[in-house]
Amino acid sequence: MKITYRQRLFLYFALLFTAFTIGVAVFEHSRELSFKREALEEKLDTYSDLIQSVLAKDTVDPATLTNGLPSVLPVDLRITIIDRQGKVLYDNAVENFPAMENHSHRVEIQLAAQNTKGSDVRESASNHHPYLYYAKKYGDKYIRVALPYNIQLKQFLKTDNAFLYFLGAILLIFLWLIHRITSQFGASIRQLRDFALQSNTVNSAGLRFPNDELGEIGTRITENYLQLEANRESIALEKQKLLQHIQISEEGICFFSYGNKVEFHNGLFIQYLNQLTDDPVSSAAGIFSDTAFAALHRFLEQGGSSYFETQISKRGNIFSLRVNMFDDKSFEIILNDVTRQEKTRQLKQEMTGNIAHELRTPVTGIRAYLETVLEQNIPDEKKHYFIQQAFNQTLTLSEMIKDVSLIAKMEEAPGLFELETVNISDLLKRLKEEMSVALVRKNIEMSWQLPDGLAIKGNPVLLYSIFKNLTENAIRYAGEHIKINISVFNEGDHFYYFSFYDTGVGVENEEHLNRLFERFYRVQEGRTRDTGGSGLGLSIVKNAVHFHKGNITAKNRREGGLEFIFQLHK
Repeated sequence: MKITYRQRLFLYFALLFTAFTIGVAVFEHSRELSFKREALEEKLDTYSDLIQSVLAKDTVDPATLTNGLPSVLPVDLRITIIDRQGKVLYDNAVENFPAMENHSHRVEIQLAAQNTKGSDVRESASNHHPYLYYAKKYGDKYIRVALPYNIQLKQFLKTDNAFLYFLGAILLIFLWLIHRITSQFGASIRQLRDFALQSNTVNSAGLRFPNDELGEIGTRITENYLQLEANRESIALEKQKLLQHIQISEEGICFFSYGNKVEFHNGLFIQYLNQLTDDPVSSAAGIFSDTAFAALHRFLEQGGSSYFETQISKRGNIFSLRVNMFDDKSFEIILNDVTRQEKTRQLKQEMTGNIAHELRTPVTGIRAYLETVLEQNIPDEKKHYFIQQAFNQTLTLSEMIKDVSLIAKMEEAPGLFELETVNISDLLKRLKEEMSVALVRKNIEMSWQLPDGLAIKGNPVLLYSIFKNLTENAIRYAGEHIKINISVFNEGDHFYYFSFYDTGVGVENEEHLNRLFERFYRVQEGRTRDTGGSGLGLSIVKNAVHFHKGNITAKNRREGGLEFIFQLHK
């Protein structure tokens, strides 16, 4: 039969209190017996001293020793005188005491030889009667007295049982109290057990627990369970939404547990996987065996990093492969067909290269024209005007060539940019000093709020170009008497999140916001002629942010002005 928790608890405490009570009873019994025996031995010690006092007065004939002893001695007291060698010199209970055996091996004699006195209870070898012997050493002899170990002596040494009865009564009271306490405690435990076993079928909110600490625990457990159930249903619903979203996603997604075990994938992942593998596969685990994914295999073997991205070209198609590692060593792999995007990007690169190539010719023509103008005899005023205009155009075209080349380099050869740790506060101080004339001219206040020692491992030229082009954009187009503010509004495990805004005019038509980062895109025609610039500043910003694994967006501020939100990888 299974013992309940209350029964076990009662049994444990009952055994504990019973053992304690027995221990107290045994200890008290032993102490009382010891006290009575000590009292009796003190009497026997007094008898021995009286006998010694008689023997010390004069040489006494053993035959007449009894006649000289005080009358206070008990009638049945046995007296034995033994020399140091154990020979019996006198014994009032044995007539032929000279013939008695040597007593040096008797327990009481041995104890007296060591400790001056000793006692023992045993049967006499001479007359076969039980005695309580007490021996004491006096100079060259031992005086041994003994009382018969009869009913009277046993009754004297018998302990009082009243204390034992008292202990027994206390034990019964404690057992009753333990029974009551464990019954109340067991009721709460039983309710918790019933709730745990029947929580799926019983209305747990209707349970009532005792008004004590354990009842509070039980109430809190039921409340937490109800909350947990509600959260579990909510999580299940959100999971279902997520799975439905993954199924209709335009990306191939597969989740893997630790050990590369497939947990879930959508149909598009298998479709993309078969476009990249040489042999048809029906399982997402085939991605770990095909050589087309060698870069992925190396990343998983090395470990350490939480993100990996690469591109795979196969049969004229280009696929993007991304890996996100999670804290529990599980991960997701995302395949995306980026063939069209890559072709578009390549067309833009070619266009940018062609523009840069074509711009070199007019720049050369302008310079040649200036040389001609300078050599001809024309009025100085007009000559200076043409020279100035041509020179301004030359600077604009030179800047455009420089910007186009920078964009092409970022897109075509990002590996040529070296990385180092860049302190952003120092970078902004240098930028503000460089732009001080333009800032003062338009009465613009520039400030920033950054964490102490904020540093990013990136390319210093590209990081500088991000903040420089954003600042120049605000100076040219935001207006006068404004503020420029730069701040880090969030920090993640891998990114810093920046806000760059001005308090200027913003962009009136928000349809232009999504196209601000396109090359040569103008919100208003003729804007370049009025304000200068190559038209590639924000495109450079976008590419520089992408180089640092971030993204950038633009929006109008509610308070007025334009704000750029971007992130930079730490």
